[in-house]
Parts: sequence; structure tokens; C-alpha cells
Amino acid sequence: MQKRNIKRRKTEEIFVVNLLKLSGLVSIGTTIGIIFILGSQSIPFFGTVSLKEFFTGLNWTPLFVPQEFGVMPLINGTFMVAIIAALVALIFGLGSAFFLSEYASRKVRSYVKPLLEILAGIPTVVYGYFALTFVTPIIQYIAPETIIFNALSAGIVMGIMIIPMVSTLSEDAMSAVPRSLREAAYSLGAKKYQVALRIVFPSAISGIVASFILSISRAIGETMIVSLAAGGKPALTLNPLEAIQTITAYIVTVSQGETPQGSIEYQSIFAVGLLLFVLTLIMNLIGRWVVYKYAQEFE
Repeated sequence: MQKRNIKRRKTEEIFVVNLLKLSGLVSIGTTIGIIFILGSQSIPFFGTVSLKEFFTGLNWTPLFVPQEFGVMPLINGTFMVAIIAALVALIFGLGSAFFLSEYASRKVRSYVKPLLEILAGIPTVVYGYFALTFVTPIIQYIAPETIIFNALSAGIVMGIMIIPMVSTLSEDAMSAVPRSLREAAYSLGAKKYQVALRIVFPSAISGIVASFILSISRAIGETMIVSLAAGGKPALTLNPLEAIQTITAYIVTVSQGETPQGSIEYQSIFAVGLLLFVLTLIMNLIGRWVVYKYAQEFE
């Protein structure tokens, strides 16, 4: 009977290990497939458009005559919205993380944290219409020169959307700081806010920065909010009250079925998609580097 149980456990263990290996291989295979499709479809595009023109050009008009393929306006719009979102998420996400980790009681935390994480479950199309019909009129009331499609509205709502990511990951990093460090600071006469800012925050900095970078990556890849609220005008501007177009919004615009397959316009989808993939990959690599470089181990 005992030998039979041991044999069954080994069989189950082998099954689980193989299942995990298969899951890992599927993830790796999917990533390789994405890279292959983007790369193979981008080669004809870069055979026509030089890398110099693509990265240094100041106009992006693949759907008009004359056609110009300078991707800088799309990069500008993408990062403008992402930076606005990052500022909103950093202020409110980090603030809520400090509250949940250092100030809230266990009962309050059990109610507030699930409510906060509900934001992550709201469809992005709902956020887009919320930005267009609620946030934009408020901005127009404050700044009447604001047009209905603008980067500021999209950035603010995108920041609200990624608050749960910043808050949850940062709060987990803060909660991992040993209680003994806090008690040592209290014994020296430190106040609660001093412990939070000078003890907990530096000790959890790797997790906080990683959550921040991952949130920016999420903002860079967002589609529906910017498609609905930011407009569709590729513009090299630093004014957040104007309409802009992001990389993802352009992909949505051209992918609606009216662009002939095999045309330079069609190939441009994969070129900017490959650029978006590289940007998010770089952000994720930076996040992993920060975690490994500044991570602290507590006993």
C-alpha cells in the first residue's frame, strides 16, 4: 500500500512538472511567434522606408499624399500620455500604498484594497468614454481652449486605471519590510510618517520602482482609452490640451479593414507594432534590473 502511494505521488509529481514545462514552452513559443510575425512583416516596410527616415522624420502621414513615415509624432504622443498617467498613478497609487501599509487597520485594509482593485477590472472602453464625457468637460471648464480630444484627459484616466497596479505592488513591497525595522525606529522616537518615508520607503524602493515601471509599460500599450479620448492626429507637440495619436491608436485606425494587404500602409502596422514591442521590452528589462540591483533581503 505504501509503495503504491509513493508511486502515485511520483506520477503526480512528474505530471505537474511536465505541465509546468509545457506552460513555459507555450509562453516562450508565443513570444517567439510574435517576434517572428512582427519582424518578418516589418522587413518589407524597412526595405522601402529607411531607419533614418523612420526614427528622425517629424511627420507621420502613411494614409495621405505625400506619404511620410517619421514615427516621432507617434512616439511623442505615446510617451506624453504615459507620462501623465504615470504622474497620476504615482501620486495616488503610492499614497494609497502608504495608507494601506502603514496607517490602515486590518479591517479597513480588507475593505479598501478590494475596492481599489475593482478599478483594474473595469473595461478600458468604459474608461475611454469616461474620459471623453466626464473628464474632458471638466478640463474644458478650467481651460476653455482645450479641444474635445486631448492628451491630458486620456492620460489622467489612464493613470486612474493603473493605480491598482502601483498600489498593490508597492503595498506588497512595503508589507515585506520586517516589523522589527519599524519598531527600532519607533524606539528612537520617530513618528509614523518618518518611519514610512525614511525606513519603509527606502527598504521597499526596488519593489516600488518596479511597480512604477511596469505600470508605465501598461500605459504605453493601452489602446481603447487613447483611441477614444486622445484623438487621431499625429502631432509633435508638448501641449497636453491638443489632440495626439499614440502607436496603439494608429494600429487600431489602420487595422479596420480598409487598408489593402501588402501595401506600405499595411506594413507600417507591423513596423510600429515592432517598435511598441521593443519599447515595452526595454521597460520590463529596466524593471527587472532595478529589482535585482536594489532588492534587499530581510531575515
